[in-house]
Amino acid sequence: MPIESPLHPLHVAAGAKFADFAGWSMPLEYTGVVSEHTAVREAVGVFDVSHLGTLMVRGPVDILNTVLTNDLSRLADGQAQYTLCLNESGGVVDDLIAYRISDHEFLLIPNAANCAEVAQRLGRSGLTVSDVTREIAIIAVQGPDSDALVAELGVPQLEYMSFGTAEVAGVQCTVCRTGYTGERGVEILAPVDAAGDVWSAVVSGGAMPCGLGARDTLRTEMGYPLHGHELLPDVPARWSSVSWAVAPDKGDFVGRAAYVAAEADEKVVGLKVTERGVPRPHMVVTANGREVGMTTSGTFSPTLKTGIALARVSRDVSVGDTVQINVRGREVGAEVIKLPFVPARVRG
Repeated sequence: MPIESPLHPLHVAAGAKFADFAGWSMPLEYTGVVSEHTAVREAVGVFDVSHLGTLMVRGPVDILNTVLTNDLSRLADGQAQYTLCLNESGGVVDDLIAYRISDHEFLLIPNAANCAEVAQRLGRSGLTVSDVTREIAIIAVQGPDSDALVAELGVPQLEYMSFGTAEVAGVQCTVCRTGYTGERGVEILAPVDAAGDVWSAVVSGGAMPCGLGARDTLRTEMGYPLHGHELLPDVPARWSSVSWAVAPDKGDFVGRAAYVAAEADEKVVGLKVTERGVPRPHMVVTANGREVGMTTSGTFSPTLKTGIALARVSRDVSVGDTVQINVRGREVGAEVIKLPFVPARVRG
């Protein structure tokens, strides 16, 4: 049986359609992907992302730095960082956000499907790891109107990629100024027994409930990678255009030697369709009759009102090039563009 979110009864009452996400039954949509997507781009939406992993990690930052790729020593207490966990061959075990509580205590948010492996790798390094996923609900409030909404609920103003504590709807929560939509917003970590009060307060404040279908179209418009699509354990991290999350000069970490040695033969780019057709993952990309890559994610962009895709292609493909995507046996033209597809507004 799939695991249910602690907010499941509220989603049922709101008419959500559900889908399986890494063994969890989570809302796919309520009123429709396009309307929910638009609410986040133009106003404010709220997502239940309680299926994400939640790990409390204790031990020296220097040890944690040997497991993750970015440099956690650059963070002050109360700051967050996007980072990767690599395997020994330089592939991506997972991508995650690390929140620094102190130089001996971190909160990590990995993807649901990879949480156990990340925890095992951390534990093998000598760190103390507590998996508190089933104890905490994660509620993401995203959109240009999110600041005003959460301020009404008592959340203080936070800098991007920082976090703190706040009482929300009478519930003591951790509030993180992070998200996965490209819009301003926060992610609220609430104890499961009181998470319903937080969700209900956010919805009463004007946020539209949004499912993970809209979350995917939003992140694709931003060019944000997704594990299992752009990031894979058997594909070198250097082929996934996430070098900004790797600090090879900080010292040794798992996968560093393979990462440094790998030739950057491929890269991830954005493709904007110029004809009728909606690309999906695993579609062949060609240029001048030559196969140059494969789509990793693809969808209809509600903002641009056309098909878009992320694709892993050979290094000689450049922004501005015209390519073709094989959409169910039909060649559909697309332009290679610089990501993101729409401007990010996470800071302003």
